[in-house]
Amino acid sequence: MEIHLWWRELDLPAKQWLRENTEASEVPGHVLTAVEAAGGSLTGGSLTQREWDFIVTQSEFVD
Repeated sequence: MEIHLWWRELDLPAKQWLRENTEASEVPGHVLTAVEAAGGSLTGGSLTQREWDFIVTQSEFVD
């Protein structure tokens, strides 16, 4: 499932961790569990570059 579909369902602590640890090579178990519960999945223990880019874009402030 595409990240834009599951990101809204992801719990706040997992979102915060992903925002603070952009492009981490591995995510902790609680984040993995939250991503899967929201409908997403990890590849090789982390997100794809496209998913990381989405998170960065969603986290930027609008002028």
